[in-house]
Amino acid sequence: MEIVTAEEMRRLDRYTIDRLGIPAISLMENAGKAIAEEVLKLCGLGAAQNTVPQAATGAGDKPEHGGMILAEESLGQERASREHWYVLAGKGNNGGDGLVAARHLTDAGLRVTIIYAVPPEELSGEAAVQRDAAAASGIPACLYGRDPVDFSRCTGIIDALLGTGTSGAPRANYAALIAAANDSGLPIVAADIPSGLDADTGEVHDPCIRAQVTVCLAFLKRGLVQYPGAGAAGSVVVRRIGIPQRLAAEQGVAVRLLTEETLRSPLGVDVSRQRDPDGHKGTYGHVLVAAGSLRMSGAGLMTARAALRIGCGLVTWALPEVLMPRVIAAAPELMLAGAAQGPDGEWNAGSADELLRLARERDVLAVGPGLGRFPGDTGWLRRLWEEAELPLVLDADALNILAAAEDAADWTRPGRAPVVLTPHPGEMARLLGVPTPEVQRDRIGCALRYAHECGVTLVLKGARTVVATPDGAAYVNTTGHAGMATGGAGDVLTGIIAGLLAQGLDAAQAACFGVRLHGQAGERAAARRNNPASVIAGDIIDAL
Repeated sequence: MEIVTAEEMRRLDRYTIDRLGIPAISLMENAGKAIAEEVLKLCGLGAAQNTVPQAATGAGDKPEHGGMILAEESLGQERASREHWYVLAGKGNNGGDGLVAARHLTDAGLRVTIIYAVPPEELSGEAAVQRDAAAASGIPACLYGRDPVDFSRCTGIIDALLGTGTSGAPRANYAALIAAANDSGLPIVAADIPSGLDADTGEVHDPCIRAQVTVCLAFLKRGLVQYPGAGAAGSVVVRRIGIPQRLAAEQGVAVRLLTEETLRSPLGVDVSRQRDPDGHKGTYGHVLVAAGSLRMSGAGLMTARAALRIGCGLVTWALPEVLMPRVIAAAPELMLAGAAQGPDGEWNAGSADELLRLARERDVLAVGPGLGRFPGDTGWLRRLWEEAELPLVLDADALNILAAAEDAADWTRPGRAPVVLTPHPGEMARLLGVPTPEVQRDRIGCALRYAHECGVTLVLKGARTVVATPDGAAYVNTTGHAGMATGGAGDVLTGIIAGLLAQGLDAAQAACFGVRLHGQAGERAAARRNNPASVIAGDIIDAL
């Protein structure tokens, strides 16, 4: 499922109208009908419940004489008439969608009142056509600020005030209507996006509609899959309105929702993870993990265990030699290699030689969890970056070292072996040199920009993890839960991605499949613990 910006949506809309010849008024009619149908579902009056037989062929009649005659009837007039919905209409196309919905709900037997945010005569184009059609249909209407509006008299609200063509905080009557709708405590169904939400970034302006359901039209909008916008949108239902779905790919939309279907195509991942019947441990790759220190040895252990649990054949954990006796029995399936020779249990710049030697016989190198900072670490990481001829996965302190390297833009990769970075928002902010809130304001945009400019696959962790690739594609993951915000969960993800790379997946495949499996494991772990807050990183490994 493609995820579009407001500008991409405008291009797709204009292409459909100008090049395919589908009238704008038809798209608006389809949009309004879709909104009305979702309102009916919310009311327990779905269209499937109101198709009743009108006539049938008699018993014994020949089949070719005809069949059942079905017709839509009122949705149970008494029940429908108990519903009274206010449609809050702005002057743009979003308002026009709401006016169409008002007609369809009236036809279904609901009581509807239109509340205009601006004088109705200010509407133009297709929205003006729908204004006239609603008036001709006898639907009551009033102007907010001129006529009295009592929200206690309705049972639900359609927000059709502001769409993707607006920016900034709502003002005047728009702001007052949004605040009144939120204060009413009534269920709100938003048309396309909640009014007051930035369609591209998910930023929530003041005020912003708090919807129970958002009926997203044609294509999913970026702002609906990023927080805090995702929280304001409620349940999101994407409805087609007549714009061909194939146009998104044809017009260069490169951001997708990360689903199982997306993994299969276009990413080409075998989500079954089937093993070859004649395979052996060498078939599934060998991960080298450079992680852990005296104070944070558990981070390296979790990364290494996760790489094994995700299915790679062998894992060597390289760590300061003095720590080996302390961890030797922690995971007997692992191989251990002493890489730093100092007595303090910390890493040092001289360990690069041993890591590079070990890397020559491994398939993937994962660096960073629990590593710590040490003198000469920038040059140490640069050597691994430039001399290790295998895929790299960098996390945690490896990312902090990279962010501190003033010459990182000059680093090169041998044979263009891929690099996967897995920052959380704070680490992403350090890589970009911006405050963390700036990253959170546009997670998709930040990830895309860095991945493209630096030629890496970037996994921006957090709620709705974003995977961005060097070629300009991005994927938004929805698996997982807030209980996974716990120490070590990111180390587990590093091991998962490294393990998948070792099994032959490319960087985009491993990153996307890895974040989805990581989130699903977190969900299973929460189910076993009966509460997401009880999940710890080891539970996620056990649930893989």
